[in-house]
Amino acid sequence: VQLQASGGGLVQAGGSLRLSCAASGRTFSSFAMGWSRQAPGKEREFVAAIARGADTPLYADSVKGRFTISRDNAKITVYLQMNNLKPEDTAVYYCAASGGSYYYVPPTRVSAFDYWGQGTLVTVSS
Repeated sequence: VQLQASGGGLVQAGGSLRLSCAASGRTFSSFAMGWSRQAPGKEREFVAAIARGADTPLYADSVKGRFTISRDNAKITVYLQMNNLKPEDTAVYYCAASGGSYYYVPPTRVSAFDYWGQGTLVTVSS
């Protein structure tokens, strides 16, 4: 599956952005989807994920209550709505797909994802 992320940009602290990730190739609904991010000089970290059945999205503690992940299987797209952004959210955000059997509960380890998009930069100014 090929993934194309978009929607990043520069925003002031407290603002919002919505990232999109369009998929192509293999059947989108057969993948759990997720977002991770990587700040300069840091390792890539899990942000959010949604299972194939979209029952139980999971979030990193640092974004819980501010970010919302969703998927539209008809549009073969996954979204990340980011509200109340903070300077520490500044990073390159990557969407990813996991081909494992995550129908009800998605993976939360970066290593569980098999396919990655190219990343989109989010910069939050203070």
